Amino acid sequence: MNCFGTAMIAGMVRRKAVLLVVGLGLAMVASASAFSVVVIDPGHGGSDPGTRWHGLVEKNLALDVAKRVDEILRGEGVPTVMTRRTDRTVSLDARAGMANRFANSLLVSIHFNANRIQGISGYETFYRSAKGKTIALTLQKAMGEKIKGRNRGVKNYDFAVLTRTKGPAVLIECAFISNRTEANRVQTAAHRQALALGIANGIIRSRKLW
Repeated sequence: MNCFGTAMIAGMVRRKAVLLVVGLGLAMVASASAFSVVVIDPGHGGSDPGTRWHGLVEKNLALDVAKRVDEILRGEGVPTVMTRRTDRTVSLDARAGMANRFANSLLVSIHFNANRIQGISGYETFYRSAKGKTIALTLQKAMGEKIKGRNRGVKNYDFAVLTRTKGPAVLIECAFISNRTEANRVQTAAHRQALALGIANGIIRSRKLW
């Protein structure tokens, strides 16, 4: 075999080796990463304040907790995108659209609840798909490990942000701020951080169930 033939074979071997390494790398990434990105959606914002009780405004609370969740997840190496980082108006279509840009994403919409019957309290998570239900159950359990309050369970409901998102999506109602006891808790940064930890832990655990 001449030098040219030897060089050509060596080049083919190197190319095959590179392809093998690249292939293995992609497989490792796919197995290590349950979803490509978590889209964190602070409810309301801008001209839409959400519910308001006891001096608390839902859009502000949702953004505060969402930023905390984002920081925790990023610290754990989980890719994230936020639908808003400031007090601005974002349409429901735009929120779902951000999640739909990714082939494999999870949307988590963060809200606070209210009811005219001020004795009602607790936290709950809404879903639409079967995978969304599994994630919702995981989130509820994780939040219950970090905060006080009534676990109101998970519910299948056709919120627009859930129905317009192609991939799994959940909507969390963190507390009833119409309830004086829960409003007092939510006013503290410590409670909002505990909420964020519970949500982030639930998301991280959900990756293992993907």
